[in-house]
This record gives sequence, structure tokens and C-alpha cells, in this order.
Amino acid sequence: MCADDSRAAVALAVPFLIRIATDPHHRHRADALGGLAAPARARYLGVASRDELLLHRSGSQRDGYDDYGVEVTGYPAGWSVAAARAAITAGAPVFLPLLDDSDPAMRIEASYALATAADPGRTVRAAFASRFAKEQDPMALAALVLATAETTRAHPHRPATGWIGELWQDWAQAPEVRLAAAIGWLCLTDEPSPEALHTTVDALATAERARAMDALPWMAAVGGSEPGLLRCVRRMLHPDEPDPYSDDPWAPQP
Repeated sequence: MCADDSRAAVALAVPFLIRIATDPHHRHRADALGGLAAPARARYLGVASRDELLLHRSGSQRDGYDDYGVEVTGYPAGWSVAAARAAITAGAPVFLPLLDDSDPAMRIEASYALATAADPGRTVRAAFASRFAKEQDPMALAALVLATAETTRAHPHRPATGWIGELWQDWAQAPEVRLAAAIGWLCLTDEPSPEALHTTVDALATAERARAMDALPWMAAVGGSEPGLLRCVRRMLHPDEPDPYSDDPWAPQP
């Protein structure tokens, strides 16, 4: 399989998945949308570090291979990742209305997929902001925050980073939103984490809430045996703490 083959495979799958995702009567709509979003990321299972979470790697070539590693075929995984992102970018006009879907699960998956789209005109980021202003579901709000952080990491925008920084400090926001904003802000800056952020996260990141937040695909991918939010908190804010799941195959290796 060559690069063209990888891109062709994605191109063939995308129309089929789009039809399912946009069919309001199909019971696997969210799964189909997730099936589009997952291939647009690589080396993300178990990744919880401040340096790498939400990161779209450049795919720079090293000896003919890119920064995503290789597929089982032996070819650079970045080829299919790039194809998936291109397909989602091309399909953005179809996916954007899903941010207003009646099902919160669909709104979450739409945010997850659109966060991988190229967004030089900031159309996707603007859609996230517009939906955030009227969203009522706490988990869908948290998804919009993480999606905004991800697209901002790929396409830096200082006002968006500032907005996310304000959210984790806003007592009027739901705990899920503040936690997502804290994680997003840590990924978007290299500033030392303030004591107030530590205090906020440690108070809000209960085991029960962390398990609930695994409904967010970002957190589900980070976790494994450990809830994703708790792994992020431990890796980003308490790096000296031992890994309670050291036998977990998703756990980062030293």
C-alpha cells in the first residue's frame, strides 16, 4: 500500500460514514462520526502529557518516515492521518450543523471530529464559540472547550487561549467546563501552572466526575484502566506521583 492507496481508502470510507453520521434516524450516528475522527489522530492512546495532548504533529519526514510512526503495512501512518484530516476539512460544511444536533452525544462527536479540520479562516473555531454561547449540556460544553483548545493548538489564536484561561477560573461554569479549560490551557501555554489552577483541579477532579468525563472522546483515549481526566491531572500537575496503573499497556513508558 502506497500513500495514494492510504488516501484512497480513507476517501472511500468517508462518504459512507458521512451518510450514517448525518442520518437523523440511524442509531450508529455517533459511532460513524467517531470513526471519522479517530483516524485523523495518531499516537494519541494513553497520551496525557502537557506537551503532547491535543497536539497535531507536523509529520516531518525522517528517513522517509513521519512523526506518527508506521502502519502495519510498513508505510508512514501520517499518510492516512493527513487523508483523514483532509476529508474532515472538506466535509466541514456538512459536519458543522451537527454541533446543533438534538443529541448531546452527536454534538460531542462533531466537536471531536471538527477539531482536526484545517481552519485557517477560523470558521470552525467561530462555530465552536457560537455553539458554546447557547449550549446547555455540561459535557457538550466541555467538549467544545477541548475542541477549541485543539484547533487553537494547531492554529494559534491568542484571544482563544485567553478565553480558555478565563474559563477555568469562572465559578459560574460547570465543573466539567472548568476542568476541560484547565487541561486546555495547560496544553496551550508553557507558563508554570498557577497555584489557583492546582487548587481548582484538585477540588473538582473527583473519581466520579473523572469517570463521567470519559464520555468525552479526548478523555476516553487518554485513559485505559485509569479515567482519562485523572491521568491528565497526574501527568500534568503531579508528575512525581507514581503511576497506579503501571501495568496498563496504555501507560506512557519511561
